[in-house]
Amino acid sequence: MLIIPAIDVKDGRCVRLRQGDLQQETVYSDDPSAVAQHWERQGAKLLHVVDLNGAVEGRPRNLRQIESILKAVTIPIQVGGGVRSLETVKDYLSRGIRRVVLGTAALQEPALIEKACAEFPARVLVGIDAREGRVALQGWTAFSQTLATQLVTTLAGYRLAGVVYTDIAQDGMMAGPNLAALRAMVDCSPVPIIASGGITHLQDILAIKSLGSRIEGAIVGKALYEGKLDLRAAIAAG
Repeated sequence: MLIIPAIDVKDGRCVRLRQGDLQQETVYSDDPSAVAQHWERQGAKLLHVVDLNGAVEGRPRNLRQIESILKAVTIPIQVGGGVRSLETVKDYLSRGIRRVVLGTAALQEPALIEKACAEFPARVLVGIDAREGRVALQGWTAFSQTLATQLVTTLAGYRLAGVVYTDIAQDGMMAGPNLAALRAMVDCSPVPIIASGGITHLQDILAIKSLGSRIEGAIVGKALYEGKLDLRAAIAAG
């Protein structure tokens, strides 16, 4: 199971939020590329980069910082936040991004998912973010009535790389993942799942891994930045 450090970029800086609230940010670095290099040195095999401004505004807003990360490391990068058109997908992949994450589009524009997967098989992930089971939209600023478990079942047949599932209530809280919700997603999903939200201790890594081979990886953010979880130890446990 891959352990994937998260690099969330807001206003050009590496930050972490509490439950996706843009007003509750902690800044960890003014140089996201240096952070990326640090995680690569610690053994990361993949980085998860999110353009937080882009997620809210619906288009890439921190492209310069994302390009600097690309140039700074040799390991692959997957990018999400504001990827809501086929043009944006093409642009990111042409720059050397390994995989892109489509979020809001999965619910609002399923045709985009179909086109992106057809043109770029196994290089597109769908991000499903939920609070109390309901799917969030537009950088977590709005919520639908659709359940995450319902949405994931609609992805059967697409040539996706997988789904990134985030439990918003746990995100940035360092209180452990919502294992019940994650297990429900694993049981419903036709594609591999990457877990995100609340992962804090080695026990969390082991608990997620125990959900089975459909779990491809776990994205870890605040626990790494706060020193609650050692990346090398987490990789060994994964």
